[in-house]
Amino acid sequence: MSGQPNAPQPPPPHTLREYALVADGERGALVGPEGDFCWLCFPRWDSDALLSSLIGGRGSYSVTPRGRFVWGGRYEPGTLIWRSRWTTEGSGVIECREALALPTMRDRAVILRRIVAVAQTAQVSVLLDPSWRFGEEPLRALARDESGLWHARTGEVQIAWSGGDRAVPVPDGRGGEALELTLDLAAGEHHDLVLVLALDGAAGAPPGADALWRATEEAWQRRVPRLGPNAAPRDAHHAYAVLAGLTSSSGGMVAAATTSLPERARAGRNYDYRYVWIRDQCYAGQAVARDGPHPLMDDAVRFVGERLREHGSGMKPAYTADAGSVPDVSSIPLPGYPGGSDRIGNGVSHQFQLDAFGEALLLFAAAARRDHLDSDAWRAAEIAARAIEERRAEPDAGIWELEPACWTHSRLICAAGLRAISAHAPGGELRARWLSLAEALVADASEHGVHPSGRWQRAREDPRVDAALLMPAIRGAVPAEDPRTLATLRAVESELTQDGYCYRYRPDDRPLGEAEGAFLLCGYVMALAHHQQGDRVAAARWFERNRAACGPPGVFAEEYDVAQRQLRGNLPQAFVHALLLECAIVQGQDL
Repeated sequence: MSGQPNAPQPPPPHTLREYALVADGERGALVGPEGDFCWLCFPRWDSDALLSSLIGGRGSYSVTPRGRFVWGGRYEPGTLIWRSRWTTEGSGVIECREALALPTMRDRAVILRRIVAVAQTAQVSVLLDPSWRFGEEPLRALARDESGLWHARTGEVQIAWSGGDRAVPVPDGRGGEALELTLDLAAGEHHDLVLVLALDGAAGAPPGADALWRATEEAWQRRVPRLGPNAAPRDAHHAYAVLAGLTSSSGGMVAAATTSLPERARAGRNYDYRYVWIRDQCYAGQAVARDGPHPLMDDAVRFVGERLREHGSGMKPAYTADAGSVPDVSSIPLPGYPGGSDRIGNGVSHQFQLDAFGEALLLFAAAARRDHLDSDAWRAAEIAARAIEERRAEPDAGIWELEPACWTHSRLICAAGLRAISAHAPGGELRARWLSLAEALVADASEHGVHPSGRWQRAREDPRVDAALLMPAIRGAVPAEDPRTLATLRAVESELTQDGYCYRYRPDDRPLGEAEGAFLLCGYVMALAHHQQGDRVAAARWFERNRAACGPPGVFAEEYDVAQRQLRGNLPQAFVHALLLECAIVQGQDL
């Protein structure tokens, strides 16, 4: 990556369980155990990366103790303010408080870092080496003004950095420069670094660090409400904060902050999830509605409702956070995260996913139960119901985004949505129509989607069991006591589980875990299914097992490698946090 042997190098990548997320709704950064900001897209989630060392690009911003140390950290409750904490030789303790400043701005971001010598003196090394367009644009026009504020640019991004007045420019090996700084702090002393990024015009001098920290703390207090009684108060509160951090001012919640993190090493299964999946947004809104009419529920209703009113039955499965079209897949010339490759964009826009319309109706029904469904959202609900009526016979890509088929899950989840929203329909004729359509969908699934053993099967042509087939009963498409519900739960537990974790389905004849990792989403679905059956012990066991799959920062990826006890895939995966939140609230009803 460098043309000079002494050019600054970022820390190597770490296992995914060690990364924390700081975010402001419009973009997010991953922070590693060496104090390395290794991933940040700017100005928005799906923009080009400014910090991309996570997947082998140039671009990092690190605050690292000098000498030997061990790492830890924690989030401040109800926020995405992260505190890296290192214990150094001689029992020294250093903390670095990190955040993206709030309130958020679309084309401007502020990274706050406060280094604190908690015990004894602290010695840290700082490297600032941002590089936009996934490392193609080195830092240029570097200059320090009379106040000690550094100014520079990388591509179209203007940068201002305070707190680094003693930093030294060093060649980056590509015709640009980086900044290196060594700090020595006395016990009890702290030092603030404030990095401003701006797309239009000069970045300008940042406000004082104390004022920025106060504004950020107050904004998080407004964003993350107090939750009611639940089975895991700390984790549920944190899950809400993660979902809030992934949700933009448009109301759209991206599925994950990253791209190209592999699900399986060198298996070609690495995707770009920096977009808003309608299904995932509905999961989050439904989970939040279990506790109350909190802002994230309203955000979900607003974003999904707008997409339905705009595109009708042609609603796409996913959009950018500002409601644009998801770009097609392309490659960037980077080596990728170890085991993965370089990929941006997603082919989801070419798919039809019928179940997304059913999930939208479930979301709207959850909001209606909280008396938070206005006339615009009602029109969106009617559009979703018509879309189901018009397109229910079409093969679709389904929840797992596979080759088109008449997936049983898609039909049943649409039936669940129609049943749920019909309870709030303004007229008897409309209610009857929706219930009749739900009955027709269940009848069709019963004719073509039942295995000879009595359980639900994936599709007429696919007799395999699928963990997603637990969801229709949970959401009310069929009764909990229906023999097919019970048979499906027994089959999933028998065929798709391992050591307290659950897989989606068997892709082939290989043993579980060889084709793909366990899906943490499915583990939480198992918890909900057992809770619905009244087996509180099994429900608690599934919930506790799966919420323990994270690392110290408490963020989850999509998959979990059971044998190696490692997270796999992009992170943080929003729908996993949504189902964790829902499980905590549901099980809290028993307390």
